[in-house]
Amino acid sequence: MYVNVPNLYFNVQALRVLIIPRSIFFSPRSVAIIFMETPYSYYSLLSHAHLFVIIFLLCYVVTIEASSNNKQISAMYVFGDSTVDPGNNNYIDTAFRSDFPPYGRDLVNHLPTGRFTNGKLGTDFLASYTGLKELLPPYLDPNLSDNELLTGVSFASAGSGFDPITPTLGNVIPIPEQLEYFKEYKKRLEGMVGKERTEEHVNKALFFISAGTNDYVINYFSLPLRRKSYTTLTYGHFLLQHVKEFVQNLWREGARKIAVAGLPPMGCLPIVITFSSDNVFHERGCLDKYSAVARDYNMRLQHELLLMQQNFSYIDIYGPMANMIQSRQNLGFDEVDRGCCGSGYMEATFLCNGISKVCSDASKYVFFDSIHPTEKAYYDLFMAARPHIDALING
Repeated sequence: MYVNVPNLYFNVQALRVLIIPRSIFFSPRSVAIIFMETPYSYYSLLSHAHLFVIIFLLCYVVTIEASSNNKQISAMYVFGDSTVDPGNNNYIDTAFRSDFPPYGRDLVNHLPTGRFTNGKLGTDFLASYTGLKELLPPYLDPNLSDNELLTGVSFASAGSGFDPITPTLGNVIPIPEQLEYFKEYKKRLEGMVGKERTEEHVNKALFFISAGTNDYVINYFSLPLRRKSYTTLTYGHFLLQHVKEFVQNLWREGARKIAVAGLPPMGCLPIVITFSSDNVFHERGCLDKYSAVARDYNMRLQHELLLMQQNFSYIDIYGPMANMIQSRQNLGFDEVDRGCCGSGYMEATFLCNGISKVCSDASKYVFFDSIHPTEKAYYDLFMAARPHIDALING
């Protein structure tokens, strides 16, 4: 669980304890306690009981923020595409999968899970922050325990989108079908805790939606069908109608705290640069004509969510990711226009595989493959979203 706390000094009989500053994220399992300026004789005088009390208090301090959020949130449910799919596509017949190396290489066990990154997704950091669990599992995993089901799952499917055509391109789970899985989930929950408690549980849960990029990148920009009927402006309106319908359907199913992520600067995705740049190797700057589409969509998404006048929160992806790219060195990134996997120009899903050359330190890259962020970038996105998530949880 990643926890952030203010600097704190704790003194007991000339014993000084320093907790790592909030600018560094860490796990309570590995809290660093630094003993400074203390003669050896003081340590010999401290009893085991004293040390136990000190360690207990420290553990309490670093976990109090997550615990307070956990009181507000019963579970977490996620819908969308590969940015929030922890492995549902492992259990369906599709080429849009990532259950093989080098994906997952920086997770604790270094094993691929179906997440399209080197480690955790943003929704994993969010689940940890709320105190629910360290990793949010895929709903289609047949080995989920009752407790895993109770505290939340992801229904998302890599390659999906709001346009009904988009999921057919990769034979993945359409977003309306993800809603049907959620209805099935509720029936399973009723069997565990009863109907009344299920309704209360769902009311107190956090819902997170992230989709739309595939509708543009692998559908509208890449194929002629939708471009024959829609301009970029009218296609965005078409997508937003589907977003509104989905959010309203979640509300009817009992969702009361819903976060909806906007689109990233699509003109900065390495794969978009590769297929649209005049010189793929030497001109790899962001392409504003694609990013401008995302800005317009995001602006109208925010407007639509406000008009719905419910407890919905817009999560800005565009701004924080654009900042990572524009202020790369200040944020610890070296590479922003190509992925860590392979050449970084076009590899993703099965093209990023066990024989691909992979960078030594993915945390220096914004993107792990040619589309998806690294764990470090996801963590930064989560941190940028935290104030909005806090407001949603407490609203």
